[in-house]
Parts: sequence; structure tokens; C-alpha cells
Amino acid sequence: MLIVPAIDLKGGKVVRLVGGDFSEEIVYGEDPVEVARKFEAAGAAWLHVIDLDGALTGTPRHLKQVTEIAKSVKIPVQTGGGIRSAEAIERYLKAGVRRVILGTKACLHEGFITESVQKHGDRIAAAVDVKDGRVTIEGWVRREWMGPKALVDRLLDQGVKTIIYTDASRDGKLLGPAVETLKEILDFLGDRASFIASGGIGTLNDLKQLMPLEAVGLDGVIVGRALYDGKIDLKEAIAQCSPKGSSPASMSKPAGSSKGSGS
Repeated sequence: MLIVPAIDLKGGKVVRLVGGDFSEEIVYGEDPVEVARKFEAAGAAWLHVIDLDGALTGTPRHLKQVTEIAKSVKIPVQTGGGIRSAEAIERYLKAGVRRVILGTKACLHEGFITESVQKHGDRIAAAVDVKDGRVTIEGWVRREWMGPKALVDRLLDQGVKTIIYTDASRDGKLLGPAVETLKEILDFLGDRASFIASGGIGTLNDLKQLMPLEAVGLDGVIVGRALYDGKIDLKEAIAQCSPKGSSPASMSKPAGSSKGSGS
């Protein structure tokens, strides 16, 4: 199970939101590149970088910082937040980002993500962000009518091979993951795509609770505030939850592969 550190950017700084609330932010650093290098030095195989301002406004605001991160580390970077045009995707991929995450646009415009996947393949991932059982978009401030399974099913039909599922109501609260909900989504997903979970991780035991879900398709877990608050040591988490190590490509599963081979 891949442990993926999160770097959330707001106003050029590294922050964490509490429960997806933009009025509740905690600033953890002024230099995103320094944070990225520390995570790489601790053994991270991937980085998850989100432009919070971009997610809220619909236009990328941190291309410069994301580019600097991608150029400063040797491990792959996936990024999202306000990426809602073909031009924006191209800019990030040319900047050295390994994978672009589409959220709001993936939810609202079916043709866009279909075309993006056809052009860029597994360099496109889709975000499924959920609050109170419903998909939430536009920086987690707008909730849609659909539940997560309906969106996941549609994304799979459109060729998406990586789903990043976030429990926005738990994100940044250190309450622990909703294990049963994740299992339900994984059972529905089957072996059709890679699945990365996010939201609520507060302790090493939280990560260990999720390890049995590898058998039903959990490929990675994104960890944010718990790393910054010192509640989880990244090196220890990798040693205990990824004992065999994980290659940088392990979060991209080709169609038809077995669920046990993702990490």
C-alpha cells in the first residue's frame, strides 16, 4: 500500500484545510519545494500536490510552485485543483507533472474527461470527493445530486484508470478513515481501476486499518495533516505499510490486472 504525502497550496504556502472548509486553514510552511524534498528524502514514492486556490476559483493559481516541485524531486508528482481545460492539462504535463487530476470538470463535463483520457492515457486521474454521501465539487463548496458510485461508474466507462477518492468531511480532522465506506466503494470498483484513498488519516494505526483493503483493491493512501503535526512518521509508515517497497509506477494499473498487484 503506497503512502502518498499531500502538499496543499494556498496563497503560495503549504496549508491544510479542516473538513474541506476554506475558512479553517492551518499553515505549515512557506516553501513548498522544501517540503517536497523532505518527503522525498523520507522515502515517498509519489507526491500529491493540490492547488486549493485553483480548485475554488476554477483557474490554476500555483503552476509556478508545482513546476518547481516537479523539477526539484526525482519522484513523480500528481496534481489537481482548477485544471478545467485542455490547455491547463498540457501546461502541467509539460512542466514535469506525471499525472493530472480532474475533479469538477470530470464531474460536470463527460466529454472532456473522455477526450483527455484518450489523449493522455494513464496520465489522467479523476477525483471523487464526497461529503455526506454526495459528490462535492468546486473546491468542496458545491454538492451534486449523485453519489460516489454513480460517478465512479461513469468515470470507468470513460476510460479512467486511476480514481482518487477523498472523504472531504474527514479531511484534515484526524478522525480516522471510514473503512466500511471505502470497502463498499472498492467492492463496487472491482478490478477496473487503481484506487487511492484520502481523508481522515490521523495515526499509524489508521493506516494499518486500511492494509487489509489491499486485498480488495486499495493501491495507495494520501496522508496530510498527520505528517505535518508529527502524528505519523513517514519513514516508519512506509516501513510498516509498504514493507516490500513500492515503485513510482505502482499507482497506475492496466486494464484487466488483478487487484493484488497494485503496490
